[in-house]
Amino acid sequence: MIITGIDVCPLTGATVDGGWPQGHEPQEDLHTLVVVHTDADIIGYGSCFTSGKLVTGAVQLLWPLLKNESALEPERVSEKLHQSTFWQGRGGTVTHAISGIDIALWDIMGKACGQPVSRLLGGNYRDSIKPYGSILFDEPDALARNLESVVGRGFRAIKMGWRPFGRRDRAFDEMLVKTARQAVGDDIDLMVDAGGSEQFWPHGTNWARNTASMLADYNIVWFEEALPPDDIGGFVELTRTSPVPISGGEVLTRRQSFLPWLKGRAVDIIQPDVTKCGGLSEFRRISQMAQDHNIQVVPHGWNTAIGLAADLQISAFLPNATYVEYLTPCAYIDELTTDPFKLDNDGCLAISQAPGLGIDIDEDRLNRFCPERIEFR
Repeated sequence: MIITGIDVCPLTGATVDGGWPQGHEPQEDLHTLVVVHTDADIIGYGSCFTSGKLVTGAVQLLWPLLKNESALEPERVSEKLHQSTFWQGRGGTVTHAISGIDIALWDIMGKACGQPVSRLLGGNYRDSIKPYGSILFDEPDALARNLESVVGRGFRAIKMGWRPFGRRDRAFDEMLVKTARQAVGDDIDLMVDAGGSEQFWPHGTNWARNTASMLADYNIVWFEEALPPDDIGGFVELTRTSPVPISGGEVLTRRQSFLPWLKGRAVDIIQPDVTKCGGLSEFRRISQMAQDHNIQVVPHGWNTAIGLAADLQISAFLPNATYVEYLTPCAYIDELTTDPFKLDNDGCLAISQAPGLGIDIDEDRLNRFCPERIEFR
């Protein structure tokens, strides 16, 4: 079975606010799907957390390397793409695009084998996982209302991130966390994401350490991106002294960049993003290294339905998986599949055992969010 084409599908019209200071519009182009076609009429879907024009440029570079390649050897083909583009974007847009292609190739192989991707990646340790609803911080009253809404949708875990947390003063940060805990009660897991990858992040290790001490008073599960992503030394010190687990790693790409974080024990929880780090092939290698260093793995996913489906397959084959991120509400997750994701009474998501990624995309709905595809043949 060979690769005969790729469609690049930028998603617009329902983009969720990412918390960046420059603002947000629903038409913003942040997520791109890729559709890989084969000569056997089996197609695979992948997702990239990168804008459509950047993915299009990357695929234009990659297509001569992909055309007529095997559609049933995702790890080899993806590594070929990485190795062949070393001088033209390793770690950036090109890696993000390879991530989507790799996910799509695993989807194809699963469908061709009649097996879920999780089984092909190593096997199934579980058939369900607890998702945490991922939302932005807000002013206290609005935050409380949003939290109550998320709980009302069935979530038993919630992560709050970015503005205005860490952007005013310590008293306000504590007010937000206290408001959140009072709004949801003691039975809901709460995580805090400072958003230290925002441009010109002003805080250092002392701020993060003091903030972590405050978060411990409210039983916060983990403290994410407390520092800029290049401050590995600061993360090492923070992780060594923090009373709550420290997490990060969503901006890292390829396994090589994760290794210093794992060897140096810079985090308690590493959070690769399968739509950026190199896809499922690379995620598996990263997770195996993390396990060897006794560091927890939780997939990062500011996501689409394809990205969430990939994260669920990851959560099946990870021996010690605990959570999966679920951006909510998000039309690119909730409205793209023929069978929507549903939480059970315990606030968990079933992990599909259907072939491939285990979901079917509604092409009419996809076309609504992607009015123009870019085709490579």
